[in-house]
Amino acid sequence: MVILSTIAAISTPNASGGIAVIRISGDNAIEVAEKIFRPLSRKSVADMDGYTCAYGIAHDGDERIDDCILTVFRAPHSYTGENVAELSCHGGLYVSRRILRAALKNGAVNAEAGEFTKRAFLNGKLDLTQAEAVMDIISAKSERELRMAESLREGAAFRKAEKCSAALMKILGDLAAWADYPDEDIPEVSTENLISELTDVRGELFSLVEHYDSGRLLREGVATAIVGRPNVGKSTLFNCLSGCERSIVTEIAGTTRDVVEESVRLGDITLRLADTAGIHDTDDMIEGIGIDIAEKLVDSSELIIAVFDGGCPLTEDDQYLINKINKKKCIAVINKSDVEQKLDVTEISKSIQHIVYISAKENNGIDDLHKAVEELFRLDPDAFSSVCAANERQKQCIDSALRCTDEALSELQNGQMLDAVNVIIDEAEQYLLQLTGKKVTDAVVDEVFSRFCVGK
Repeated sequence: MVILSTIAAISTPNASGGIAVIRISGDNAIEVAEKIFRPLSRKSVADMDGYTCAYGIAHDGDERIDDCILTVFRAPHSYTGENVAELSCHGGLYVSRRILRAALKNGAVNAEAGEFTKRAFLNGKLDLTQAEAVMDIISAKSERELRMAESLREGAAFRKAEKCSAALMKILGDLAAWADYPDEDIPEVSTENLISELTDVRGELFSLVEHYDSGRLLREGVATAIVGRPNVGKSTLFNCLSGCERSIVTEIAGTTRDVVEESVRLGDITLRLADTAGIHDTDDMIEGIGIDIAEKLVDSSELIIAVFDGGCPLTEDDQYLINKINKKKCIAVINKSDVEQKLDVTEISKSIQHIVYISAKENNGIDDLHKAVEELFRLDPDAFSSVCAANERQKQCIDSALRCTDEALSELQNGQMLDAVNVIIDEAEQYLLQLTGKKVTDAVVDEVFSRFCVGK
């Protein structure tokens, strides 16, 4: 049995607030807390029951740090499944760090990113899909996102995967019994029954990925680049959408040289906006670097908002951009609708279906842009209530299990031997075990929890 060290971290945000919480977890969590916390009741911390609190003073040696509330959770009835002590102090950055430092001096070590939740997984308090849902809950930006994350944390995806896994295990057991004990009175496994059972499993697996793209857009947002040549109003539009002055706006061409990012909510859709440098020919080395970054963002973004100056005829730089974004999801924004229009949109309309006219300066036409975005990314209403894969790791596991199930069905329908079908079904089962974390490598576990914040 591996003995894990006692870990500690500040579990509240790295900012001043009403309170801060320092979490300690591990076999020696109560002992560490006893060394740095003195209850005013003079009752020993070691004698505190689980789910109880005490008021007292946090100390670093003989030096008083702050008034605190100590909450004790006894294993296995805690978030991590270990002994846990949580110190709630005044929410100053210095105060919370002093208490953390005192805990580290008295036997705890710094927790790694996501280590508390990782221990909850290792101690059987959460399966891997539930653990991943914890970060979705933390990052939820709407009621729908929160409901989806809560559904996953409560084990909805796990239960569906378990149902499929159990069905596959039954099939494997039937095949093994029939093959290994031919002389016993065991009914022969019929092809018709196998096809029926595998078809049911396939339907359940497909339902877990059917609405994945809509769910992903709901959770993660759409990576969106605002592009165009210099001085067409990209930064003004960016500020208009984000509701604050995030990008510098001047009449000087090339003002934006680096990428400025902001998340913007449009109904059910979040746009992860990036304001980019104007794309054009330049001899300025630094500006050229910004343009290279902008062009790479065009390639990697899911949505391009291409901005054109309605007060000027189409330029070579405009035409270059049109050719570059030809096969992308794109909205052409004809800006400066408040001035005399000199832009012929014929060439633009040949490549870009969605064209909207706005005045970013006057904040006019933005509603039309919102409607164009919603038209491009119509979210399936079923995605909001469906249980589906929460991330690429889960989707890959389900896709692989689905592929194996389809292959097994195809082999059965083509009259292949049951031994070959058995191997394929077993492979599908292995992918489902990876999905839930019942059979997963340390590298995968480390990768999952590396995306968590420290303190969770």
